[in-house]
Amino acid sequence: MTTATARTETPADEGPTRRRPTSRRRSVRTAERRWGLLLAAPATLHTLLWIGAPILVAIILSFTAYDIIHPAQFIGLQNYATIFTDELFWRSVLHNVIIAAIGIPISMFLALVFAVLLNRSVPGQGIFRVMVFLPHITATVAVAMIWLWIYNPSQNGLMNIVLGTLGIGPLPFLTDPDLALGAVILVTIWQGIGLKMLIYLAALQGLDGQLYEAADLDGANFVQKFFRITVPMLRPATFFILITSLIANFQTFDLIYILTEGGPANSTSVVTYRIYQTAFQEFRVGLANAQSVILLLILIVFAFLSRRIVGGTDGD
Repeated sequence: MTTATARTETPADEGPTRRRPTSRRRSVRTAERRWGLLLAAPATLHTLLWIGAPILVAIILSFTAYDIIHPAQFIGLQNYATIFTDELFWRSVLHNVIIAAIGIPISMFLALVFAVLLNRSVPGQGIFRVMVFLPHITATVAVAMIWLWIYNPSQNGLMNIVLGTLGIGPLPFLTDPDLALGAVILVTIWQGIGLKMLIYLAALQGLDGQLYEAADLDGANFVQKFFRITVPMLRPATFFILITSLIANFQTFDLIYILTEGGPANSTSVVTYRIYQTAFQEFRVGLANAQSVILLLILIVFAFLSRRIVGGTDGD
């Protein structure tokens, strides 16, 4: 009797103790899932409202003739056909490509050099970091006003004062079609180094020091360690900087608006400035939205090409 009782009571006693941990894990997972959804809700709502909805509205308006005053009229693909014959729009795209092709590699190279130098313990390290990063946090309007003074075509402009000591100039940097785009590129390089340097600096401080110790034991010099360890290990940071720089380049508007207003003779007009002209000077809002959609597709193509060129991994 005693044995039979023990056989019948043991499973009944162990049953709840075996199910309890599973039940607790399920409840913990459910709670974590709910908290995860709750924490992700603001970012998701923000993305849908301020990014997804404007893109959807822009796509819809791109198929209409709309001038703000009169109701929009559906015209199919006519706006897109107009874009392909708009020489000024594609000239603006070319200016963005030129600025990106020249300005981004130079600013990335200078940012990497500054980051490597400032990653070492040198006197005044903090001051140099602030000096390099300061142009990024300065308002673009203030940056443009400073460079308007530097490029002043009179003898009072800083650039012409320097060139004057060399017996050159004065040069009309912002009013000469052959010089204006180069002058704009120089400003974008100067303004873009700070953030890139900060990202490279953070990435450098996360590298494994044992790799450099092993390279020292193998007798590698500074240049060999830079190109065989530092540059490959910074590939994710390089990919991130390249993508964000491309997007920022194609979003440039305020700098162009203040420095040159797209001139002289549209020699510095960029895509966003051309969209602004179409929407708010020519009042062809439907066409401006079609141009915005084309700009979005261009950015997607450049992001894909950048990933292939830099060789970003799935985790980038």
